Amino acid sequence: MSSNEAYHEPGAGGDGPGGSSGASGGGSQRSNQLHHQQILNETTYLNPPPAGLLQRLLELESLYPTMIAQTFRKLWAFTGPGFLMSIAYLDPGNIESDMQSGAAAKYKILWVLLWATVLGLLMQRLAARLGVVTGLHLAEMCYRQYKRLPRWILWIMIEIAIIGSDMQEVIGTAIAIYLLSNKVVPLWGGVLITIVDTFTFLFLDKYGLRKLEFLFGTLITIMAVSFGYEYIVSAPNQGEVLEGMFVPWCSNCNSNVLLQAVGVVGAVIMPHNLYLHSALVKSRDIDRRQTKKVSEANFYFFIEASVALFVSFIINLFVVAVFAHGMYGKTNNDVVEVCKDKSMYEDAKMSFVDNVNGTAIIDADLYKGGLFLGCTFGAVAMYIWGVGILAAGQSSTMTGTYAGQFSMEGFLNLQWPRWCRVLVTRCIAIIPTFCLAMFSKMEDLTSMNDILNAVMSLQLPFAAIPTIAFTSCAAIMGEFVNGLGNKIVSILLTIVVIGVNLYFVVVQVENMEIKGGLLALVCIFAILYILFNLYLVIHMAACMGNQRLMNSRWVQRFVLPSQNSFSIKNANSTYARIATSSDQEPEGLAGEDA
Repeated sequence: MSSNEAYHEPGAGGDGPGGSSGASGGGSQRSNQLHHQQILNETTYLNPPPAGLLQRLLELESLYPTMIAQTFRKLWAFTGPGFLMSIAYLDPGNIESDMQSGAAAKYKILWVLLWATVLGLLMQRLAARLGVVTGLHLAEMCYRQYKRLPRWILWIMIEIAIIGSDMQEVIGTAIAIYLLSNKVVPLWGGVLITIVDTFTFLFLDKYGLRKLEFLFGTLITIMAVSFGYEYIVSAPNQGEVLEGMFVPWCSNCNSNVLLQAVGVVGAVIMPHNLYLHSALVKSRDIDRRQTKKVSEANFYFFIEASVALFVSFIINLFVVAVFAHGMYGKTNNDVVEVCKDKSMYEDAKMSFVDNVNGTAIIDADLYKGGLFLGCTFGAVAMYIWGVGILAAGQSSTMTGTYAGQFSMEGFLNLQWPRWCRVLVTRCIAIIPTFCLAMFSKMEDLTSMNDILNAVMSLQLPFAAIPTIAFTSCAAIMGEFVNGLGNKIVSILLTIVVIGVNLYFVVVQVENMEIKGGLLALVCIFAILYILFNLYLVIHMAACMGNQRLMNSRWVQRFVLPSQNSFSIKNANSTYARIATSSDQEPEGLAGEDA
């Protein structure tokens, strides 16, 4: 039987003229003709398929398992950088922001968390593409594309963001140790322990990147299990959770809820994370001379980042829902009432009533969250919460170490021993945190979270604008440059996020009630901040090909790279293709795939 007849036999209705399985030669041709005539008479416009189509389909179907296995093997080979990057979406600062948004707004601003994560994915995709296509990470690109003074300013700002994030991680880890040790280890002791565990990370790093990536995956799993347990035990209303996620509205929301929504955006999108992700993708060996290989790497890194950020969103969702269900609308006295006859009653009374107004709505933080869970669901829930916070603090500490290393190496074009860089940065973060832990109350330690989120919000333009600029420059990205739609969407979304974060910063400054000479300094800083952002925007417009700016003498002298060209001679540039075709390796390619 020919494959043509076999393909059509079911459509012929069974015992038709074309149904004889013994037909061959001329009979087979006549059968095909009759069969074709029958189909046409049934008022269809189908033509008979080409000969051998079914055979080819069957062969392709037999290859499906192999193709799927190869696809998953490739995805597994590229898996790692996205999960390391996603840790920044799960640091203790984010967890505390999740708690506060749930306690203040219930499920009403879950959609803000969802869309902030989606926006974060779009920005991370651009950062990863930059590293994959050029073989240079964001800090290295800044070193080549900015003048010395703006480059140093950018480095200082990103280091401030890294140190601010590091302080949040130190605080979270210290609180987790305080909870898990049943207050045996004081807060200042937990702060000191974070110095030791950072060097533990450096020790593990010597065993290879894949093993370290496995460790990060284990820590993310611990967070998912810990916070997932709290979610299952608290059993929030699933309908309300879904409504909060997918209905972008907030009815009867006051200014406090709006501030929490802004805080969620500021906590999720970390500026130094763009620098980190663009560097992590360089850990995979990619042949940048082959467009297909670069496209394949971009695809798999995007899939991996999407999965990683989806996991981070689910974990953040667990935290928001747990405290939305348990803390929303409750006063400090309400929680203390729940804690009666529980072992943690005295601690709860001290935290919720003695040091604050008992009739006020709860102002959630990591420590109060643990006490609340212990009072409501038993001591086991409190300890599981502590384990989750400890995993969040430890994992984010390690990725912060990486981000600091890449930032220093890229911006300054130098390499310190990693232990030296870690020690300097960690000491800068630990000294003020240690003083607070030693001489202040728990409330003072946890209240730093809002201030640190405001500080990091200020640094976001110094990562977002360069990322958009470089990925929108044809001389840098070649055929992988952002299209017009990509440029418009990324610029608009970045403007929205930066505007939201600046609003958050302004509110925080107003709450601090700054006056006199300090207020004058803040105003001067604000003016300089705006001018420097304007400088970066001019550079971005020139990157995108604005001829008026590129031909301006002022721009050529003060903004453009010293060679007055954005080209970095990367593997996808015109220069590289010409050089490759003449059997010459483009300058600067060797060794960049490591």
